[in-house]
Amino acid sequence: MPAPSTVYTDLGTVLDAHGQPIASFRLYPEQQLLYICWTGNLTGTEVIKVATAAGPIQQQYHCPLLLNDKTDSTGDWSEALPWLEYEWLPQAMEEGLRAFAYVFSPDMQNQSISVEFAERVGKHLPIQLFYDVDSAWDWLRRQRAAA
Repeated sequence: MPAPSTVYTDLGTVLDAHGQPIASFRLYPEQQLLYICWTGNLTGTEVIKVATAAGPIQQQYHCPLLLNDKTDSTGDWSEALPWLEYEWLPQAMEEGLRAFAYVFSPDMQNQSISVEFAERVGKHLPIQLFYDVDSAWDWLRRQRAAA
């Protein structure tokens, strides 16, 4: 969890088709950061569902920083990659996204998909991959200072 002493607003949780949580959103207004914490075994459909739910949040708050935490998730969501690159990313950037920190899942298959995602996103904005949330948080803090 990023900077526990920092004030945040819980913006809700997205559930899968079985009513299980797959992602929760937190807004850290002072840092202008949206934190997405993923859980469970993810599919492309679920990743698109969460990214779609993030759209109105980004439209309302225009967060330049995104911390995507997949520490507690697994799964093959590779079929969502084209949609994320060509549909979600341009819209998120239009709404203010400027830097993206990505915390790996411990699942090796998920990591290879994550690397491919980072390569695609990295053509358009700064993105960095991490193995822990604290490092990701520190990198985003530096991105904000550089902006």
